[in-house]
Amino acid sequence: MSQPPGQQPPQGAFGAPYDPATGPDGPPPQPGYGYPQQGLGQPRPGPYTQPGPYTQPGPYTQPGLHQMPTQQQYPVPAPGGPQGRGGWFRGRTGKIVGAVVAVALLAGGGIWFATSGGGDDDEPLAGPTHSAKPTVTPSPTKGGATGEPVTGPEEEARTINAGAKPGEAKVAWIRNGGIDLPRNGEDQFGPWLAGDTVVRALFNTVSGYSVSDGTLRWNLRLPTKMCAAPSQPTADGRIVLGIRHDSAADAECDTLQMVDLNTGKAGWRKSYVRKGAWDGLSDLAMAINGDTVTVGRTSRTEGFRVSDGKRLFGERPGTCQPFGLASGPVAIAAVSCHTADDQYKNQQLQRIDPATGKALWTYKLKKDWEVSQILSVSPLVVSLKHPEKWAILVLDADGTYRSQLSGGPGDYQLKCERDMMSLGRNLDNCVGVAADANTFYMSTKYGEFGELHANKVVAFDLATGKFRWSADAPAGQAVTPLRTEGGKLLMYVHAAKGKGGGIATLPSTGGTPRFVQRHPASGADLERGIYEPRVVYTGGRALLTPSRISGISDDDEVDQPSVVVFGG
Repeated sequence: MSQPPGQQPPQGAFGAPYDPATGPDGPPPQPGYGYPQQGLGQPRPGPYTQPGPYTQPGPYTQPGLHQMPTQQQYPVPAPGGPQGRGGWFRGRTGKIVGAVVAVALLAGGGIWFATSGGGDDDEPLAGPTHSAKPTVTPSPTKGGATGEPVTGPEEEARTINAGAKPGEAKVAWIRNGGIDLPRNGEDQFGPWLAGDTVVRALFNTVSGYSVSDGTLRWNLRLPTKMCAAPSQPTADGRIVLGIRHDSAADAECDTLQMVDLNTGKAGWRKSYVRKGAWDGLSDLAMAINGDTVTVGRTSRTEGFRVSDGKRLFGERPGTCQPFGLASGPVAIAAVSCHTADDQYKNQQLQRIDPATGKALWTYKLKKDWEVSQILSVSPLVVSLKHPEKWAILVLDADGTYRSQLSGGPGDYQLKCERDMMSLGRNLDNCVGVAADANTFYMSTKYGEFGELHANKVVAFDLATGKFRWSADAPAGQAVTPLRTEGGKLLMYVHAAKGKGGGIATLPSTGGTPRFVQRHPASGADLERGIYEPRVVYTGGRALLTPSRISGISDDDEVDQPSVVVFGG
């Protein structure tokens, strides 16, 4: 999930390119608005909620533009295929290369269940609740030119587990994509947790599985393909997805669909009008804060209540408009101010009231600095970019300057999702960063596209911004931070050739990482083939989902793993 060339911050050390002492127009204004003052801010207690990732007023419609989504309570007989494949690849830079590597590493695989795909001839089915274990749908040969036998997920898990050594966590279950996707594949959204259900969303289908054994709990077929999603659902397990207006190749991403992740039932749906060149060119960015979903693009933002779809706020008066937010308990917005030359620059950070959209405080960035990513909302840590410069800024809860990161071994790497042609995007989609009240963690560079090498975990003091310590990745493998828990840093250790991955911990004081879950070496190829994985560790289980599913030959993506679970 690295950013395209020219858009990602300069890799390597960051020092003090963002001078906190002065602004472009003289001394800084009073605290809470404008440039940071020296010496402000103390460490703020409070849990860190990881990020994961708005529009303008205008008429919107109630459901009726599309047929209603249909819920499937058991697998349908076979996947369908979208008609009229084609179209330019609009995914993230390097996705095709990553998909090639992923497919080359995988052994192929049948599917435990078959769900309806994107074909016009597919008819969604409904029936009684299905609670039996998934069953293998046999397939005699692998798609494409090889003609190699297919290994279904259940058989693949058994084979891997038979080769697991004592102390290695076994594969609990595997789910394959099961959907015939358009050429070049599709992004996969999630995973999201709702109680003991894990949910993934791919193309036009949202699916919920039992975390413990992979049983299909529900399957929701949407009327059109998904185009955007927040990184987090609400606390009670609801999410709002962005979907296309219709099935046309150039259909706009202008419709919202609420889904209850506990039951798989579709709730309210609304569409809105996208106006003007900036609005039309922008991709959708979404975030959930409390019971509000914000939906926005480069120059327009509006909020809806998740529970009932009521529109809460829209375009503000004036030239400064929010264009991106981060999901979590605090609504932090990146704001651009329109200039006379029709550019959106002069950016700000704001904390907004998610119920009204009004700014609670404003922090103005220096000229030509832009908000790149919101790395944490509590504490507030923000990645800023400038031509040839990069800074990571830390603010207090009231919007005053706290520190900026400096020092350390350098060669840092942020792995973030961002479309090369996107003008609007989620701001909370970087993986490999974590924070607690006093410390921020990131990693040094570890490579791309399956060619990973050992790296370091680096810690910074949030009160001063100064480098505290670094620690080598365990077992000579690559490592990325996940989150903090109980005063320790949880990390994902990437699989290497002949070595399984796993979950490791480090105390906040540094030291030597300790594995709390080691994945089997016999499953290293499976694990390495999960392209740019999103990793969730909960209840002794590591859930891995690829950020994109694609294939080389027709139907390859049907057999690619979409969820892999170790331990439990």
